[in-house]
Amino acid sequence: QVQLVESGGGLVQPGGSLRLSCAASGSIFSIYTMGWYRQAPGKQRELVAHITTIGSRTYADSVKGRFTISRDNAKNTVYLQMNSLKPEDTAVYYCNQVPPQYPLWGQGTQVTVSS
Repeated sequence: QVQLVESGGGLVQPGGSLRLSCAASGSIFSIYTMGWYRQAPGKQRELVAHITTIGSRTYADSVKGRFTISRDNAKNTVYLQMNSLKPEDTAVYYCNQVPPQYPLWGQGTQVTVSS
């Protein structure tokens, strides 16, 4: 059974950086487009970045130039490097396929940007 486990969140000051990781198990990870999603309190979950099987990347306008998505197919892992973090980036971050598959939603990892 496929599982996705997110890690790397935490509390960071505005302007700081974090690197999120998403490890996949039990799947042929390399054939899927993978994405990072986030959900802030009271808001809908949104896709912030995704990466295709050949490494083509797309970003939401709100994170463009600050976030970088990458993947290591040998390790079945997708990453999200987040720089110049802003308070509005505060959310629970999840990874999933694009489009998302309901059974793959994990617990996510909390990112809090605050001074």
